[in-house]
Amino acid sequence: MGDWGFMNLIRMARLAAWVASAALALQLAGCGSTKLKEDPNSPEAVEKLYADAKEDIANGSLEPAIKKLERVEGRAAGTVLAQQAQLDLAYAHYKGGERPEALATLDRFIKLHPSSPALDYALYLRGVVNFNDNLGILGDLARQDLSERDQQASRDAYQSFRQLVDQFPQSKYSDDARVRMDYIVNALAEYELHVARYYFRRGAYVAAANRAKQAVTEFQQVPATEEALYIMARSYDRLGLDTLRDDADRVLRKNFPDSRYSAEGVRIRSKAWWQFW
Repeated sequence: MGDWGFMNLIRMARLAAWVASAALALQLAGCGSTKLKEDPNSPEAVEKLYADAKEDIANGSLEPAIKKLERVEGRAAGTVLAQQAQLDLAYAHYKGGERPEALATLDRFIKLHPSSPALDYALYLRGVVNFNDNLGILGDLARQDLSERDQQASRDAYQSFRQLVDQFPQSKYSDDARVRMDYIVNALAEYELHVARYYFRRGAYVAAANRAKQAVTEFQQVPATEEALYIMARSYDRLGLDTLRDDADRVLRKNFPDSRYSAEGVRIRSKAWWQFW
């Protein structure tokens, strides 16, 4: 063949090997790029998943949104996005009627992120989740014994709102929280008043006096105080506790001199006091 032909064959073999190596390298690079794009833990993929979850919430598709937000929280652990996903998860649970899950998620957020810029929103949302404007006298009381109604959710809501306005008085959520706090105080006082009425009408005067006293001492300067003092005086009168009756009557007259309840006095009313309405 000759030296020149032999060297030419070697060059061609080397060129073929280089071309094959380059093609393999390009193929591997392409596979790596495809793998990167398909990685569910990549920032792009996680952000896309979060955007999809937000769209689901906007469309009212809460169950798929919750599942996606749970994945976002896990895949983006330790990031601001994970914190936001946690708050959105609590909101989705709340909107879906899953109150325990919403509260558990918020409690976890507050515990893990006490210095988060979104802490005020977390406290506000926890208050809203517990807040129920059907509590107290504004609900359908005919379906449940008044003495069995649980007002703990209202108290928990009040504590969350109180923490919010104390720690973040300038928060954009604080004004609404203060309004809700006033409502809760009035609702809880009305609840105690209704329970006092319930006991009085059934002749349980000790229980009536105690619940009315609780409304007076725990919730001051609320509309329910006036009638609560009157129930106290009436209950003590029925129990023959003249000193306590006169004390309650004196406080009633001092604080509500124009009260319809004190107009005729505690002992001389001929018709039932609840027949005012």
